[in-house]
Amino acid sequence: MDVICQAKSGMGKTAVFVLSTLQQIEPVAGQVAALVLCHTRELAYQICHEFERFSTYLPDIKVAVFYGGVNIKLHKELLKNECPHIVVGTPGRILALARDKDLSLRNVRHFILDECDKMLESLDMRRDVQEIFKMTPHDKQVMMFSATLSKEIRPVCKKFMQDVMSCGQFLNLEVYRISIISAFCRR
Repeated sequence: MDVICQAKSGMGKTAVFVLSTLQQIEPVAGQVAALVLCHTRELAYQICHEFERFSTYLPDIKVAVFYGGVNIKLHKELLKNECPHIVVGTPGRILALARDKDLSLRNVRHFILDECDKMLESLDMRRDVQEIFKMTPHDKQVMMFSATLSKEIRPVCKKFMQDVMSCGQFLNLEVYRISIISAFCRR
């Protein structure tokens, strides 16, 4: 099921897609299973850190972050040596790596856009997202998250989706439950 989630900042949107992805992912060596796109390098780094934090006890899961401002040769070298299962990045850098055939997206099962409104409002970024989307398999889960989702952008989001579920109002309660369970498991 594809998901559009709108909730205020601080309600746990990132935790929802990070935990959901980690719970569903079936890591296969050499294959990217999940792709997370966001509009800034700072957010990409932050999301990657959350994946690493929540996957501490999942040693088989490899996560990597790719964004502009870093020499692309370093990213290509990293991909050549060890293919991550979860890739987080900005559309421009992900597209460059995919076009150059350094990053294969043919096995992606989870396609996630964080702050989707920011990426889809900008026509240049939207074109990059669309091109990346076309490089992924048809059969995948699409999840989009945002604090603000205008009436104009919502139909654009739905064009990427098949069986859409909208959520948001119960998000804080679920993240609270997850936090309690997580704290209990650490003891």
